[in-house]
Amino acid sequence: MGYSALDRGLAVTSYFCDPRSPWQKGAVENANGRLRRYLPSDVPAERLTAESLQALANRFNATPRRCLGYRTPAEVFEGRLDPIPAKRDTAAVVSRLA
Repeated sequence: MGYSALDRGLAVTSYFCDPRSPWQKGAVENANGRLRRYLPSDVPAERLTAESLQALANRFNATPRRCLGYRTPAEVFEGRLDPIPAKRDTAAVVSRLA
């Protein structure tokens, strides 16, 4: 599945930054910095458990953000799901993305 399929099928716009240009991706660099508070670079990835990573994801998704009007990412995500009908034809959605 390519990025153009995401654009068409899910109305998601993809943006790409130039290589070695961290100033173009402020949100990513901010998130990386916040993650490094909990995941020091000297900790091998193999030592991280699925449970600890899930707990970290839950913590970040429950943290209110100014850019989201002080709502949490989880609240915004849930709000985006509300308009989606409960029953949907998954095969039709997948075929549109292909």
